[in-house]
Amino acid sequence: MAGEDDEDDDDLDIEAAWGDALAEQGVGDDDDDLASAWGAALEEQGVEADDDMAATWAAMIDDGEPELESSTRGADRVLNQEEIDNLLGFSLEEQGVGDQGGIRALINSAMVSYERLPMLEIIFDRLVRLTTTSLRNFTSDNVEVSLDSITSVRFGDYLNSIPLPAILAVFKAEEWDNLGLITVDSSLIYSIIDVLLGGGRGTMAIRVEGRPYTTIEINLVRRMVEIILQDATQAFAPLSPVTFNLERLETNPRFATISRPANAATLVELRIDMEDRGGKVEILIPYATLEPIRELLLQSFMGEKFGRDPIWEGHLATEMYNANIELDAVLFEQFMPISDMINLQVGQTLLFDVGPDDPIEMKCGGIGMTEGSMGRIGDSISVRIDKELRRPKTTLAAFEKAAQTQGEAS
Repeated sequence: MAGEDDEDDDDLDIEAAWGDALAEQGVGDDDDDLASAWGAALEEQGVEADDDMAATWAAMIDDGEPELESSTRGADRVLNQEEIDNLLGFSLEEQGVGDQGGIRALINSAMVSYERLPMLEIIFDRLVRLTTTSLRNFTSDNVEVSLDSITSVRFGDYLNSIPLPAILAVFKAEEWDNLGLITVDSSLIYSIIDVLLGGGRGTMAIRVEGRPYTTIEINLVRRMVEIILQDATQAFAPLSPVTFNLERLETNPRFATISRPANAATLVELRIDMEDRGGKVEILIPYATLEPIRELLLQSFMGEKFGRDPIWEGHLATEMYNANIELDAVLFEQFMPISDMINLQVGQTLLFDVGPDDPIEMKCGGIGMTEGSMGRIGDSISVRIDKELRRPKTTLAAFEKAAQTQGEAS
């Protein structure tokens, strides 16, 4: 308590000294007078205006107000433009379809909700193998085709992300009655032209800036696109017969609009390498184009049928076709109460209310199959079938197929 009283007395003495100094200077309410008075008072105390004052204030901040210092330093932290772009996800360097982050990734997160089509991966793996062989025969060079990715994109976002110059091929799926898009980038265009026209293997293709593609270049690219479409037709053939025909080639993405900008599409990126040269081919198929075979694309493997096994089905039908059954010829049926059945006596005669020409019902396991007429062959009673067999609720295609297979084997 004594120490605290001493500190309070020292504070009062300091305030009194400052008050006397200000009174001697004749300080009024004016700001300029107050500032000059503070300066004179500091000079009288022997404090220099620059170094000593800065040291004094720094010591006061370190001793008495550390929280004020930390908050002041935090307030001075300002994000630069690159950090703001990365936070929002609108950086110009990350405008590609697959490189998105920040708020843009949240906005486009609805694209993930589209269902995956497992069969597409199998189909495009088959396309890679077919295209590798076809382009090797086409270029007479060592061509390697690889599948980079299969993603879902919005059609409008993809058109805006196409690096120009490029050639866009619009093709039509005849059986599905809809369109698709193939994009060939400039590096692959000049590489394929260089290979087809006899360029050196060790030299890179030289692209002339600002020059549109010539007729020869467009025709060579057209031939390569037609080869890819023919291979795509073969790749889809085991799943669903379809024919892809090239409709036109465009160099401006605005003229290759085949769907609404907000519609979803499947984007397949293929990488084509020819030793030191190559490029990328992108195949864009809208979901509306794949809608006719959506159920087939949802399969996990080719020919998948949930709940059915065609091999076992055929074997079961064959065995059932060769099985022996008992067929009952029912002459007459009569319903009577149990009391009458109990009262039946030995030697009592039951009268059948049926004539010789009345139809006889043929049953198998208690189920009526057909009707016939009663006759006699020698000492045996015979029945002639007069009507066709009653069709069951289930189809007999499996049994007919088994019978046909058995006939061919015999």
